[in-house]
Amino acid sequence: MKFWKRGDTGLAAQAVQLRSREAHPFAQLRNFTPQRSGELRLYQAVREAVPVVDAAVCKLIRLSGGVKVLCDDLETQTALRTFLERVNVGRGQHGIEAFLSQYLDSLLVYGGAVGEMVPAAGNRTLAALLCGRLEQVELREGESPLDFRICGPDEHGSMAELPYQELLLFTPLHPEAAHPYGVSMLRGIPFMADILMKIYHTIGVNWERCGNVRFAVTCRDSEGSAAQRGQVLAQEWSRAMQETRSGDVRDLVAVGDVDIRVIGADAPVLDSQVPVRQILEQLVARTGIPPFMLGLSWSSTERMSTQQADLLTSEITAIRRSVEPALERVGELWVRLHGFGGGVKIDWEDINLQDIVEEAKAELYRAQAESIRLGNQKK
Repeated sequence: MKFWKRGDTGLAAQAVQLRSREAHPFAQLRNFTPQRSGELRLYQAVREAVPVVDAAVCKLIRLSGGVKVLCDDLETQTALRTFLERVNVGRGQHGIEAFLSQYLDSLLVYGGAVGEMVPAAGNRTLAALLCGRLEQVELREGESPLDFRICGPDEHGSMAELPYQELLLFTPLHPEAAHPYGVSMLRGIPFMADILMKIYHTIGVNWERCGNVRFAVTCRDSEGSAAQRGQVLAQEWSRAMQETRSGDVRDLVAVGDVDIRVIGADAPVLDSQVPVRQILEQLVARTGIPPFMLGLSWSSTERMSTQQADLLTSEITAIRRSVEPALERVGELWVRLHGFGGGVKIDWEDINLQDIVEEAKAELYRAQAESIRLGNQKK
Protein backbone atom coordinates (compact mmCIF):
# COMPACT_ATOMS: atom_id res chain seq x y z
CA MET A 1 0.00 0.00 0.00
CA LYS A 2 1.30 3.43 -0.96
CA PHE A 3 0.42 6.57 0.98
CA TRP A 4 0.30 9.95 -0.71
CA LYS A 5 0.91 13.25 1.01
CA ARG A 6 -1.56 16.09 0.68
CA GLY A 7 -0.66 18.38 -2.21
CA ASP A 8 1.73 15.87 -3.85
CA THR A 9 1.29 16.06 -7.63
CA GLY A 10 3.86 13.32 -8.42
CA LEU A 11 5.95 15.65 -10.63
CA ALA A 12 9.28 15.40 -8.85
CA ALA A 13 12.61 16.40 -10.42
CA GLN A 14 14.60 13.45 -11.76
CA ALA A 15 18.14 13.05 -12.97
CA VAL A 16 18.73 12.49 -16.66
CA GLN A 17 19.59 8.86 -17.38
CA LEU A 18 20.41 8.99 -21.09
CA ARG A 19 23.58 11.01 -21.02
CA SER A 20 26.52 10.68 -23.36
CA ARG A 21 29.69 9.39 -21.80
CA GLU A 22 32.50 11.92 -22.08
CA ALA A 23 35.39 9.55 -22.73
CA HIS A 24 39.00 10.65 -23.06
CA PRO A 25 39.90 10.67 -26.79
CA PHE A 26 43.38 9.26 -26.09
CA ALA A 27 42.69 6.81 -23.27
CA GLN A 28 45.92 4.89 -23.82
CA LEU A 29 47.89 7.92 -22.59
CA ARG A 30 46.33 7.28 -19.19
CA ASN A 31 46.57 3.48 -19.10
CA PHE A 32 50.17 2.79 -20.05
CA THR A 33 52.10 -0.39 -19.36
CA PRO A 34 55.83 -0.13 -20.22
CA GLN A 35 56.10 -2.91 -22.79
CA ARG A 36 57.99 -2.69 -26.05
CA SER A 37 55.12 -2.83 -28.56
CA GLY A 38 52.77 -0.88 -26.32
CA GLU A 39 55.43 1.77 -25.78
CA LEU A 40 55.81 2.35 -29.51
CA ARG A 41 52.05 2.68 -29.99
CA LEU A 42 51.97 5.12 -27.08
CA TYR A 43 54.58 7.36 -28.71
CA GLN A 44 52.59 7.38 -31.93
CA ALA A 45 49.46 8.34 -29.99
CA VAL A 46 51.33 11.20 -28.33
CA ARG A 47 52.42 12.49 -31.71
CA GLU A 48 48.88 12.34 -33.06
CA ALA A 49 47.39 13.98 -29.97
CA VAL A 50 49.78 16.91 -29.51
CA PRO A 51 50.37 19.02 -32.65
CA VAL A 52 53.45 20.68 -31.13
CA VAL A 53 55.20 17.31 -30.85
CA ASP A 54 54.34 16.37 -34.43
CA ALA A 55 55.59 19.75 -35.68
CA ALA A 56 58.87 19.33 -33.78
CA VAL A 57 59.46 15.87 -35.26
CA CYS A 58 58.72 17.06 -38.80
CA LYS A 59 61.05 20.06 -38.46
CA LEU A 60 63.90 17.94 -37.11
CA ILE A 61 63.48 15.54 -40.02
CA ARG A 62 63.58 18.32 -42.60
CA LEU A 63 66.55 20.08 -40.98
CA SER A 64 68.53 16.83 -40.60
CA GLY A 65 68.43 16.04 -44.32
CA GLY A 66 70.85 17.05 -47.04
CA VAL A 67 73.20 14.06 -47.31
CA LYS A 68 76.07 13.91 -49.81
CA VAL A 69 78.78 11.31 -50.40
CA LEU A 70 82.49 11.73 -51.04
CA CYS A 71 84.71 9.08 -52.64
CA ASP A 72 88.40 8.87 -53.43
CA ASP A 73 87.68 8.51 -57.14
CA LEU A 74 85.66 11.21 -58.89
CA GLU A 75 84.05 8.75 -61.31
CA THR A 76 82.92 6.53 -58.43
CA GLN A 77 81.57 9.53 -56.57
CA THR A 78 79.53 10.70 -59.58
CA ALA A 79 78.05 7.24 -60.17
CA LEU A 80 77.22 6.76 -56.48
CA ARG A 81 75.51 10.14 -56.26
CA THR A 82 73.43 9.29 -59.32
CA PHE A 83 72.39 6.02 -57.71
CA LEU A 84 71.45 7.71 -54.42
CA GLU A 85 69.32 10.27 -56.25
CA ARG A 86 67.32 7.60 -58.13
CA VAL A 87 67.21 4.60 -55.79
CA ASN A 88 63.76 3.18 -55.17
CA VAL A 89 62.65 3.44 -51.52
CA GLY A 90 59.10 2.13 -51.87
CA ARG A 91 55.66 3.74 -51.75
CA GLY A 92 56.30 5.57 -55.00
CA GLN A 93 59.29 7.51 -53.67
CA HIS A 94 62.85 7.71 -54.96
CA GLY A 95 66.12 9.02 -53.61
CA ILE A 96 68.16 8.75 -50.47
CA GLU A 97 66.43 11.83 -48.99
CA ALA A 98 63.05 10.06 -49.07
CA PHE A 99 64.59 7.01 -47.38
CA LEU A 100 66.31 9.22 -44.82
CA SER A 101 63.00 10.94 -43.97
CA GLN A 102 61.34 7.60 -43.17
CA TYR A 103 64.43 6.42 -41.31
CA LEU A 104 64.65 9.57 -39.18
CA ASP A 105 60.93 9.49 -38.46
CA SER A 106 61.24 6.04 -36.91
CA LEU A 107 64.49 6.99 -35.18
CA LEU A 108 63.07 10.04 -33.42
CA VAL A 109 59.63 8.72 -32.52
CA TYR A 110 60.46 5.11 -31.65
CA GLY A 111 64.08 5.49 -30.55
CA GLY A 112 65.41 3.27 -33.34
CA ALA A 113 65.18 2.65 -37.06
CA VAL A 114 65.57 -0.50 -39.14
CA GLY A 115 66.08 -0.74 -42.89
CA GLU A 116 67.11 -3.17 -45.59
CA MET A 117 69.32 -3.02 -48.67
CA VAL A 118 67.68 -5.05 -51.45
CA PRO A 119 70.12 -6.39 -54.09
CA ALA A 120 69.04 -6.63 -57.71
CA ALA A 121 68.96 -9.88 -59.68
CA GLY A 122 72.49 -11.18 -60.06
CA ASN A 123 73.78 -9.22 -57.05
CA ARG A 124 75.45 -6.64 -59.27
CA THR A 125 73.80 -3.57 -57.77
CA LEU A 126 71.21 -2.46 -55.25
CA ALA A 127 67.60 -2.39 -56.41
CA ALA A 128 65.99 -0.61 -53.47
CA LEU A 129 66.34 0.72 -49.94
CA LEU A 130 63.44 -0.09 -47.65
CA CYS A 131 62.61 1.19 -44.18
CA GLY A 132 61.03 -1.39 -41.86
CA ARG A 133 58.75 -1.17 -38.86
CA LEU A 134 60.58 -1.34 -35.56
CA GLU A 135 57.68 -2.95 -33.67
CA GLN A 136 57.90 -6.00 -35.95
CA VAL A 137 61.54 -6.85 -35.16
CA GLU A 138 63.50 -7.86 -32.08
CA LEU A 139 67.17 -7.48 -31.26
CA ARG A 140 69.24 -10.24 -29.70
CA GLU A 141 72.78 -9.97 -28.50
CA GLY A 142 75.31 -12.12 -30.33
CA GLU A 143 78.22 -14.17 -29.08
CA SER A 144 80.25 -11.07 -28.28
CA PRO A 145 79.16 -7.73 -26.81
CA LEU A 146 79.94 -6.12 -30.17
CA ASP A 147 77.53 -8.34 -32.09
CA PHE A 148 73.74 -8.34 -32.23
CA ARG A 149 71.21 -10.07 -34.44
CA ILE A 150 67.95 -8.75 -35.86
CA CYS A 151 65.00 -11.13 -35.62
CA GLY A 152 61.62 -11.03 -37.34
CA PRO A 153 58.47 -13.18 -37.57
CA ASP A 154 58.85 -16.37 -39.58
CA GLU A 155 56.17 -18.34 -41.44
CA HIS A 156 54.90 -19.81 -38.15
CA GLY A 157 54.61 -16.42 -36.44
CA SER A 158 57.51 -16.93 -34.02
CA MET A 159 60.52 -14.63 -33.88
CA ALA A 160 63.55 -16.04 -35.69
CA GLU A 161 66.87 -14.63 -36.81
CA LEU A 162 66.65 -13.04 -40.25
CA PRO A 163 68.87 -14.83 -42.77
CA TYR A 164 70.83 -11.98 -44.40
CA GLN A 165 72.05 -9.83 -41.54
CA GLU A 166 74.63 -8.05 -43.70
CA LEU A 167 71.83 -6.45 -45.73
CA LEU A 168 69.99 -5.04 -42.70
CA LEU A 169 70.42 -1.57 -41.25
CA PHE A 170 69.77 -0.60 -37.65
CA THR A 171 70.35 2.67 -35.82
CA PRO A 172 69.52 3.30 -32.13
CA LEU A 173 68.97 6.80 -30.74
CA HIS A 174 70.90 7.37 -27.50
CA PRO A 175 71.25 3.64 -26.70
CA GLU A 176 71.50 2.54 -23.09
CA ALA A 177 73.70 -0.14 -21.59
CA ALA A 178 70.72 -2.18 -20.38
CA HIS A 179 69.43 -3.12 -23.84
CA PRO A 180 70.35 -2.57 -27.50
CA TYR A 181 67.23 -0.53 -28.25
CA GLY A 182 67.47 3.21 -28.38
CA VAL A 183 65.54 5.84 -26.46
CA SER A 184 62.71 7.74 -28.09
CA MET A 185 62.81 11.51 -28.21
CA LEU A 186 59.29 11.38 -26.75
CA ARG A 187 60.27 9.51 -23.58
CA GLY A 188 58.95 11.42 -20.59
CA ILE A 189 56.31 13.22 -22.65
CA PRO A 190 53.27 10.86 -22.21
CA PHE A 191 52.61 11.98 -18.63
CA MET A 192 52.62 15.66 -19.59
CA ALA A 193 50.64 14.93 -22.76
CA ASP A 194 47.95 13.18 -20.71
CA ILE A 195 47.50 16.28 -18.52
CA LEU A 196 47.42 18.52 -21.58
CA MET A 197 44.76 16.35 -23.23
CA LYS A 198 42.67 16.47 -20.04
CA ILE A 199 42.76 20.26 -20.09
CA TYR A 200 41.87 20.52 -23.78
CA HIS A 201 39.18 17.85 -23.48
CA THR A 202 37.64 19.60 -20.48
CA ILE A 203 37.63 22.92 -22.33
CA GLY A 204 35.77 21.30 -25.22
CA VAL A 205 33.22 19.67 -22.91
CA ASN A 206 32.62 22.94 -21.06
CA TRP A 207 32.00 24.77 -24.33
CA GLU A 208 29.56 22.08 -25.42
CA ARG A 209 27.67 22.41 -22.13
CA CYS A 210 27.86 26.17 -21.57
CA GLY A 211 28.40 27.51 -25.07
CA ASN A 212 24.85 26.57 -26.06
CA VAL A 213 23.05 28.41 -23.25
CA ARG A 214 20.49 26.42 -21.27
CA PHE A 215 17.92 27.99 -18.96
CA ALA A 216 16.47 26.83 -15.65
CA VAL A 217 12.93 28.11 -15.09
CA THR A 218 11.67 27.85 -11.50
CA CYS A 219 8.03 28.56 -10.62
CA ARG A 220 7.17 29.11 -6.94
CA ASP A 221 3.54 29.22 -5.83
CA SER A 222 2.22 28.74 -2.33
CA GLU A 223 -1.31 27.92 -3.47
CA GLY A 224 -0.34 24.45 -4.71
CA SER A 225 -0.79 25.16 -8.43
CA ALA A 226 2.90 25.43 -9.25
CA ALA A 227 2.87 22.17 -11.21
CA GLN A 228 0.08 23.28 -13.53
CA ARG A 229 1.62 26.70 -14.06
CA GLY A 230 5.00 25.07 -14.61
CA GLN A 231 3.63 22.97 -17.46
CA VAL A 232 2.08 26.02 -19.13
CA LEU A 233 5.26 28.02 -18.58
CA ALA A 234 7.37 25.20 -20.09
CA GLN A 235 5.21 25.15 -23.22
CA GLU A 236 5.37 28.89 -23.68
CA TRP A 237 9.13 28.91 -23.04
CA SER A 238 9.62 26.20 -25.66
CA ARG A 239 7.65 28.21 -28.21
CA ALA A 240 9.67 31.32 -27.45
CA MET A 241 12.95 29.45 -27.96
CA GLN A 242 11.78 27.89 -31.25
CA GLU A 243 10.68 31.24 -32.68
CA THR A 244 13.99 32.77 -31.60
CA ARG A 245 15.82 30.26 -33.81
CA SER A 246 13.82 31.45 -36.81
CA GLY A 247 14.73 35.07 -36.13
CA ASP A 248 11.50 36.24 -34.47
CA VAL A 249 11.39 37.89 -31.06
CA ARG A 250 8.77 36.56 -28.64
CA ASP A 251 8.33 37.87 -25.13
CA LEU A 252 7.40 35.66 -22.22
CA VAL A 253 4.85 36.80 -19.64
CA ALA A 254 4.45 34.76 -16.47
CA VAL A 255 2.22 35.19 -13.42
CA GLY A 256 3.57 34.44 -9.97
CA ASP A 257 7.03 34.01 -8.55
CA VAL A 258 9.06 32.83 -11.56
CA ASP A 259 12.85 32.69 -11.58
CA ILE A 260 14.77 32.26 -14.86
CA ARG A 261 18.52 31.60 -14.68
CA VAL A 262 21.21 30.40 -17.04
CA ILE A 263 22.51 26.95 -16.13
CA GLY A 264 26.21 27.05 -15.35
CA ALA A 265 26.51 30.85 -15.38
CA ASP A 266 27.68 30.94 -11.76
CA ALA A 267 30.34 28.27 -12.23
CA PRO A 268 33.83 29.76 -12.54
CA VAL A 269 35.83 28.88 -15.64
CA LEU A 270 39.35 27.77 -14.78
CA ASP A 271 42.19 29.67 -16.39
CA SER A 272 44.10 27.26 -18.62
CA GLN A 273 46.82 29.61 -19.88
CA VAL A 274 49.26 29.06 -17.02
CA PRO A 275 49.11 25.21 -16.83
CA VAL A 276 49.11 24.86 -20.63
CA ARG A 277 52.13 27.17 -20.86
CA GLN A 278 54.01 25.13 -18.24
CA ILE A 279 53.25 21.85 -19.98
CA LEU A 280 54.22 23.19 -23.40
CA GLU A 281 57.52 24.39 -21.94
CA GLN A 282 58.28 20.84 -20.84
CA LEU A 283 57.34 19.43 -24.25
CA VAL A 284 59.40 21.98 -26.16
CA ALA A 285 62.38 21.46 -23.87
CA ARG A 286 62.29 17.72 -24.60
CA THR A 287 62.23 18.18 -28.36
CA GLY A 288 65.06 20.72 -28.43
CA ILE A 289 63.27 23.00 -30.91
CA PRO A 290 63.24 26.77 -30.18
CA PRO A 291 59.71 27.93 -29.29
CA PHE A 292 59.54 30.51 -32.09
CA MET A 293 59.99 27.74 -34.68
CA LEU A 294 56.86 26.03 -33.38
CA GLY A 295 54.68 29.13 -33.56
CA LEU A 296 54.86 29.89 -29.82
CA SER A 297 55.17 33.64 -29.30
CA TRP A 298 57.03 33.58 -26.01
CA SER A 299 59.25 36.42 -24.90
CA SER A 300 62.69 36.01 -26.44
CA THR A 301 65.53 38.43 -27.06
CA GLU A 302 67.72 38.47 -30.15
CA ARG A 303 70.67 37.10 -28.19
CA MET A 304 68.55 34.28 -26.78
CA SER A 305 67.25 33.36 -30.25
CA THR A 306 70.83 33.13 -31.54
CA GLN A 307 71.81 30.81 -28.68
CA GLN A 308 68.72 28.66 -29.26
CA ALA A 309 69.64 28.37 -32.95
CA ASP A 310 73.16 27.26 -31.98
CA LEU A 311 71.72 24.60 -29.66
CA LEU A 312 69.43 23.41 -32.43
CA THR A 313 72.41 23.14 -34.76
CA SER A 314 74.25 20.94 -32.27
CA GLU A 315 71.12 18.79 -31.82
CA ILE A 316 70.80 18.25 -35.58
CA THR A 317 74.50 17.45 -35.83
CA ALA A 318 74.10 14.74 -33.18
CA ILE A 319 71.15 13.22 -35.08
CA ARG A 320 73.19 13.21 -38.28
CA ARG A 321 76.06 11.44 -36.55
CA SER A 322 73.66 8.70 -35.48
CA VAL A 323 72.60 7.80 -39.03
CA GLU A 324 76.02 8.18 -40.66
CA PRO A 325 77.08 4.52 -40.14
CA ALA A 326 73.94 3.23 -41.87
CA LEU A 327 74.40 5.57 -44.84
CA GLU A 328 78.07 4.64 -45.12
CA ARG A 329 77.13 0.96 -45.25
CA VAL A 330 74.78 1.66 -48.15
CA GLY A 331 77.47 3.49 -50.08
CA GLU A 332 80.20 0.93 -49.34
CA LEU A 333 78.01 -2.00 -50.40
CA TRP A 334 77.15 -0.28 -53.68
CA VAL A 335 80.85 0.42 -54.30
CA ARG A 336 81.82 -3.22 -53.66
CA LEU A 337 79.03 -4.59 -55.85
CA HIS A 338 80.24 -2.45 -58.77
CA GLY A 339 83.89 -3.35 -58.25
CA PHE A 340 85.09 0.15 -57.39
CA GLY A 341 87.86 0.74 -54.91
CA GLY A 342 88.17 3.19 -52.04
CA GLY A 343 85.91 4.12 -49.22
CA VAL A 344 82.84 6.27 -48.84
CA LYS A 345 82.53 9.31 -46.60
CA ILE A 346 79.29 11.06 -45.71
CA ASP A 347 79.20 14.82 -46.12
CA TRP A 348 76.25 16.93 -44.98
CA GLU A 349 74.91 20.16 -46.35
CA ASP A 350 74.93 23.24 -44.18
CA ILE A 351 71.96 23.35 -41.85
CA ASN A 352 70.82 26.90 -42.63
CA LEU A 353 71.96 30.18 -44.10
CA GLN A 354 72.55 31.69 -40.69
CA ASP A 355 75.57 29.45 -40.11
CA ILE A 356 77.12 30.56 -43.40
CA VAL A 357 76.61 34.23 -42.52
CA GLU A 358 78.14 33.79 -39.07
CA GLU A 359 81.14 31.94 -40.53
CA ALA A 360 81.61 34.67 -43.14
CA LYS A 361 81.49 37.35 -40.43
CA ALA A 362 84.06 35.46 -38.36
CA GLU A 363 86.34 35.12 -41.39
CA LEU A 364 85.99 38.86 -42.08
CA TYR A 365 86.83 39.74 -38.48
CA ARG A 366 89.90 37.50 -38.59
CA ALA A 367 91.05 39.12 -41.83
CA GLN A 368 90.58 42.61 -40.37
CA ALA A 369 92.48 41.67 -37.24
CA GLU A 370 95.33 40.23 -39.33
CA SER A 371 95.45 43.40 -41.44
CA ILE A 372 95.62 45.58 -38.36
CA ARG A 373 98.37 43.39 -36.88
CA LEU A 374 100.49 43.60 -40.03
CA GLY A 375 100.00 47.34 -40.19
CA ASN A 376 101.20 47.71 -36.62
CA GLN A 377 104.29 45.60 -37.35
CA LYS A 378 105.25 47.80 -40.31
CA LYS A 379 105.11 50.86 -38.12
